[in-house]
Amino acid sequence: MTQTLPVGLSVTARVPASSANLGPGFDCLGLALGLYDEITVTTTASGLDVKVEGEGAQEVPWGPSHLVVRAVERGLEAAGVWADGLDVVCHNVIPHSRGLGSSASAAVGGLAAANGLVRKIAPERVLDDEQLVQLASEFEGHPDNASASVLGGVVVSWTEAEVDSEQRTYRAVNLRVHPDIKAYAFVPSVRSSTAHTRGLLPELVPHRDAAFNVSRAALAVVALTERPELLMPATQDLLHQAQRAPALPLTTKWVAALREAGIPAIVSGAGPTVLALTTSALPDELRAAAEADELTVLDLEIAEGVQVD
Repeated sequence: MTQTLPVGLSVTARVPASSANLGPGFDCLGLALGLYDEITVTTTASGLDVKVEGEGAQEVPWGPSHLVVRAVERGLEAAGVWADGLDVVCHNVIPHSRGLGSSASAAVGGLAAANGLVRKIAPERVLDDEQLVQLASEFEGHPDNASASVLGGVVVSWTEAEVDSEQRTYRAVNLRVHPDIKAYAFVPSVRSSTAHTRGLLPELVPHRDAAFNVSRAALAVVALTERPELLMPATQDLLHQAQRAPALPLTTKWVAALREAGIPAIVSGAGPTVLALTTSALPDELRAAAEADELTVLDLEIAEGVQVD
């Protein structure tokens, strides 16, 4: 039986950004990053009121089609709970269309906020992390960014398909990142379309390239958790970064420049952000050069998963 939430319940979800692929781990490796959107949801007597502040405020719909609203409603539905009205306030910090998982964060934040409302009146109906990964990944179509924002740390994710069915089960496990690893994001002002850059990838790849990436993806797990001195070879890729390079000239330039300076750097997701993962501080001269190239340089912690108050 569906349970109706009382008027006046309020929760705030704080959800981290994420980076996917991490070089060789195409569509399977993700990392939660300390750049946070906050979503406050309050139950009301009727209707829907949506307010968006910060990143994307003038570009996203302020109504029922907003991704956060759809995620809140999906989370309530999954828990068997109903709200007569909702007030939704989004404080956005994560840049949109930059390869930092903004849409995944919106889906995770909405689902987590719904879960927080459910916890207040029906804790037995609360969704667990596995369910949150599944529901958030259904919005995304893949689990790498979404599972990183749910679970935090570095995640290994995968998709299981039912035989003769379009049903997909999304799964992920998270691992503790080595405490010496620092993350730096180099964020261009230009945006990138994931659909466009994914369209640049070939349907078939040489066997040797596939084998190369399998070895590097396995090594990436070791480097990120236990042996950060291996991050340089562990972030090599042959399957997607070079193929996307024509659409991402500034990104490609800075991945190469950082790696030539001995700093493991990769394309974050589908770009255009560059992510550097290193145990050393970023040299001042590189930071200055990047800023002169109109990149915003962010020093980011490795984040825990979404939190709800």
